[in-house]
Amino acid sequence: MPTSAPSFRVLTLFGVLALGSSAVQLDAAQSEYPTKPVHILVPFPPGGPADGLARIVGDKLSQSLGQSFVIDNKPGAGGNIGMEQGAKAPPDGYTLTLAAAGNLTIAPSLYSKLPYDPVKDYVPISVLANVPNILITAPTVPARTLRDLITLAKARPGTLNFASPGNGSGAHLAGELFKSMAGVDIVHVPFNGVGPAMNAILAGEVQIFFAQSSAALPYIRTGKVTALGVASARRIASAPELPTMAEAGLPDFDVTSWYALVAPAGTPSAIVEKLNAEIVKAISSADVRERFTGLGVEPVGNTPSEFAAMQKSEAARWAKLAKEANLRGD
Repeated sequence: MPTSAPSFRVLTLFGVLALGSSAVQLDAAQSEYPTKPVHILVPFPPGGPADGLARIVGDKLSQSLGQSFVIDNKPGAGGNIGMEQGAKAPPDGYTLTLAAAGNLTIAPSLYSKLPYDPVKDYVPISVLANVPNILITAPTVPARTLRDLITLAKARPGTLNFASPGNGSGAHLAGELFKSMAGVDIVHVPFNGVGPAMNAILAGEVQIFFAQSSAALPYIRTGKVTALGVASARRIASAPELPTMAEAGLPDFDVTSWYALVAPAGTPSAIVEKLNAEIVKAISSADVRERFTGLGVEPVGNTPSEFAAMQKSEAARWAKLAKEANLRGD
């Protein structure tokens, strides 16, 4: 026994040194991140606000971090297909996901078998922007004010449809809240993305749409749809002439969509912190703010802990509505 003790101590010392060396190498790899292209999964079709935000922020991160940020659109199932793929990606910082508020807050209350857990499977990086919803109606709808629309809906229960880009989306939640607060019977018609939903309202196939401002404003300005109110708590800078839903007759009505960047659970905190710092810096820059304004969105750029608190609060709020309205996505 006495003769083997020194060898054991030497081996132990080598083990400690090896572990220390591995830790140093890991820290170095994280500090040098990224060393190859980073992919941002967007769970929605190209051309919508989520895709636009991902490309704007991705371009800025490419410039500041010296690696390409590649946008991969993975649409389907109201964003759940892309969210599942993002959750299963390696937690190394090289696959991020552009997540919508609905996928992070309301989806667990709508789907009995959601293929990802928005809290356990993801770590928050930063909310990129708030996207106000605007209540618009098809050209064939005679209502010119919110009160007109409520009167019309009450006179024709179950005959007016409202579009959304998918179950659990901000537009879906806004429509359900409108039904509840106004006491009207309107029918939800989900589409696969903002573009198809907008096409349906332009064609008169559906009558009502709480459209994201970035999608609605071009058609409002050309008179192809009628805007009745903004679904956020305050008027929006891109269309200050539009009243809020509260001002138009539904006090306390507030449904604002938002988009955020998240990473798979287990992603090193050093990488998350580095990405957060670069995103906040990017969103604070004049050129990104100008491009955000062009999309009709409001920049955010918060910390991971602020993002997590926001997600928790909104999940509780929408879970209550889902239960009261018996909402299901499957």
